Amino acid sequence: MSNSLISALALIVTLGVLITVHEFGHFWVARRLGVKVLRFSIGFGRPLWRRIGRDGVEYAIAVLPLGGYVKMLDEREGEVAPDERQWAFNRQPVGSRIAIVLAGPAFNFLFAVLAYAFMFMVGIPGVKPLLDEPRPKSLAEAGDFRKGDLVMAVDGKATPTLGAVMLALVDRAMTGEAIEVEVLDADDRTRIRTLDTRESQGLADPAQVFERVGLVPWQPVLPAVIGQVMRDGAAERAGLRPGDRIVLADGKPIADWRQWREVIERHPSQAFSARIEREGVERSLELIPDAREDERGQRVGFIGAVADMPEDLARNLRVVVRYGPLDAVGAAIGKTWDISLLTLRMLGRMLVGRASLDNLSGPLTIARFAGQAASAGLIAFVSLLALVSISLGVLNLLPVPVLDGGHLLYYLIELIKGSPLSETVQSLGQQVGIAVLLLLMGLALFNDFSRIIG
Repeated sequence: MSNSLISALALIVTLGVLITVHEFGHFWVARRLGVKVLRFSIGFGRPLWRRIGRDGVEYAIAVLPLGGYVKMLDEREGEVAPDERQWAFNRQPVGSRIAIVLAGPAFNFLFAVLAYAFMFMVGIPGVKPLLDEPRPKSLAEAGDFRKGDLVMAVDGKATPTLGAVMLALVDRAMTGEAIEVEVLDADDRTRIRTLDTRESQGLADPAQVFERVGLVPWQPVLPAVIGQVMRDGAAERAGLRPGDRIVLADGKPIADWRQWREVIERHPSQAFSARIEREGVERSLELIPDAREDERGQRVGFIGAVADMPEDLARNLRVVVRYGPLDAVGAAIGKTWDISLLTLRMLGRMLVGRASLDNLSGPLTIARFAGQAASAGLIAFVSLLALVSISLGVLNLLPVPVLDGGHLLYYLIELIKGSPLSETVQSLGQQVGIAVLLLLMGLALFNDFSRIIG
């Protein structure tokens, strides 16, 4: 199956699951509070499939899968029979309307908690946060980080994996404060190193935080031998196989995997020749690496192949984070909370111009990541679902008319002033909200296409 097809299917599953979760929250709470539901739709526009349930609700899947809605009985949207007015949404107490509006984002957060709890119980694989020499003249060098440091905690929060260290640094670096990092040094002594981000006034791009502070994950020196070839990747297309040793690339001798990777990254979508040794026989071939963005936003090549790593070395570098059921739920709630706050901070920084709007992503970028996660396995895909679900929950709570947060703002104002906002004000708010959403969607799609064309 091609990468494009995998990405398309993964996007459909991702959006389908998370939109259903969100809309089911509105649907479930509305029904429990006595509001009559007329339609439950996944997607907008012309229905591709519809069915009337025994409960009288029309269930539909529509042609545009970038959202969904729950249509409830409402006197503002059409005539309501006198004997049904008690079930109309607009006739409900403001507290009930707030609960119905909050239910969609709440179910997104609940889904993330359940997804993370499942992952923690199954076990989340990761890499030990072992560090190499810091980059010269960097914050890490100034903070006395050294080769062989194993990161144990960031500002008191345990970091069992390299991914946990990166997430903690992104969160803390945006505050523009000094970050205390607890490490176990090469002599097995506990040390406190410091990353002083105060003069940098925070770091604008979270994708570059690890590099900007100067921390370098430790990597073993591996021979340039192919260990695994990904399906449908550039390596497979060129005829590379596990066990092949790279002798020459782009006319230069290759001594180790790092040199081989550097040649690949210098040739995004550009052909170069290589000479390999297979079963004692040398042969030549041509590769055309695929292109992608690295953590610095630069276009680099990749071929879909990993190095042959000795099993004992791989075992020493791997770590699996696993908890029992109760601890898994607690860890899942904490992780959902942390990522929600991080998302809010990032949105705030973009709003005031302290983070790049390039961080906004649309459906094409989500499709690419969904395809990669689906290819990587169940845990990676569930992790992506949880992350996108949190993003949907946070974004829908923003006080923008037409979003759940905009309706919530209206109802909170109603609680304070004792009466609803006028139809004129609400209509104007809807128009402003639609304009803001169209602007954000346009920017997200522009970023998507910019990434694709490099």
